[in-house]
Amino acid sequence: MELMFLGTGSGVPSKERNVSAIALKMLHEINSIWLFDCGEATQHQILHTTIKPRKINKIFITHLHGDHIFGLPGLLSSRSFQGGDDLLTVYGPVGIKEYVHTSLDLSGTQLTYPLSIIEISEGKLFSDEHFTVYCKKLEHGIPSYGFRIEEKDKPGELLVEKLKEKGIQPGPIYQEIKENDVVITNDGMQINRADYIGPSKKGRIVSILGDTRSTEKNSSFVEGSDILVHEATFNQEKENLARKYYHSTTIQAALLAKNSSVKNLVLTHISSRFQQDDWHDLLQEAQEIFPNTEIASDFYQKEIKLEV
Repeated sequence: MELMFLGTGSGVPSKERNVSAIALKMLHEINSIWLFDCGEATQHQILHTTIKPRKINKIFITHLHGDHIFGLPGLLSSRSFQGGDDLLTVYGPVGIKEYVHTSLDLSGTQLTYPLSIIEISEGKLFSDEHFTVYCKKLEHGIPSYGFRIEEKDKPGELLVEKLKEKGIQPGPIYQEIKENDVVITNDGMQINRADYIGPSKKGRIVSILGDTRSTEKNSSFVEGSDILVHEATFNQEKENLARKYYHSTTIQAALLAKNSSVKNLVLTHISSRFQQDDWHDLLQEAQEIFPNTEIASDFYQKEIKLEV
């Protein structure tokens, strides 16, 4: 499970940062990639990575400002020419369906794969055997959402040595024990799975918030996240501007992480007014509040490890 930041700027692209797009790569878990936002030229950014568009089967749009959606029609179209034939589902605020259909219809674009578009509201989006995804409405100039991705706990390892001590040697029966609460061996021995399975491994939690101010209102939503991805459009000196334009500062994001038992904070959506020479100061400002903070640059990757 790994995050790759394809675009980390806000508003307009700059020489250092493209506009918003984040890939959550889950190739080992479910052989899929989920994309969060799709700003202008996201597919160009993908060309500089190992990401295969056909592996992207879910796209989550936080809100409908152009720096988060202008790359979506192009990516959807190009996927048809890149081997994508599986269902792709787009989740986003009310209006995303009209935006996508209008863009595709007016350009005469015919997709070679099924497309589902789901307009969202607060609460649980879906749950499957691997993940549960929730969304929360944030405070922004237009409807904007955050997403919380909860991986389900993984079953513990089979206690092989304990089974061997019981005289049960490796073979097909090991798989039977993994899959069944109770197994009866050929010689009549009853094996209760619970006695031969180690403790389960806690699933990981990733929270990715769209543009927002009043970050303290989001504390319960991001509580306990292994990774919190949060916008930091402004530094603390520009707090008044942040409030005026419904954005957050570095310190506001850091305080949210600190007060919500988050393990790691990654800042993104950096204003183009800040040049590379400013990034150290932005990071330091946040780290004074929450030391486990990083600022993402384009193509930065962050592995999300399972707790051992």
